[in-house]
Amino acid sequence: MMRDAVFLPLTMEAAGECATGLRTKAEAANRAAADCWTAMVGDCDTTSRRTLILTLHDLSEATAGTVQYRRVAEAEALIDEAVREGDGEEFAEALVGYDLAVATVLSRLRSQSA
Repeated sequence: MMRDAVFLPLTMEAAGECATGLRTKAEAANRAAADCWTAMVGDCDTTSRRTLILTLHDLSEATAGTVQYRRVAEAEALIDEAVREGDGEEFAEALVGYDLAVATVLSRLRSQSA
């Protein structure tokens, strides 16, 4: 049985205990990142490459008002640049930074609500 790829593992883990809306946004962002990666590897100009940043931004908005928001926004901008340039290595590096920044915020939000 084939498992779905997890491109935002820390975020997915942190979102597991969060409100349904955040978990849904994290799942959508993970799927969008996987779809975008597939398109980049295939050197295809698909909708997934053009819409990834919108999906990530929906999740990023959940971090607004937090100390980490600047890190999230910077990583989001790096992802957007990498996708536009078709740079897979830069995309992977930026996605790791984004994943860490968002997961940090979600973990803090979860611990504050507990």
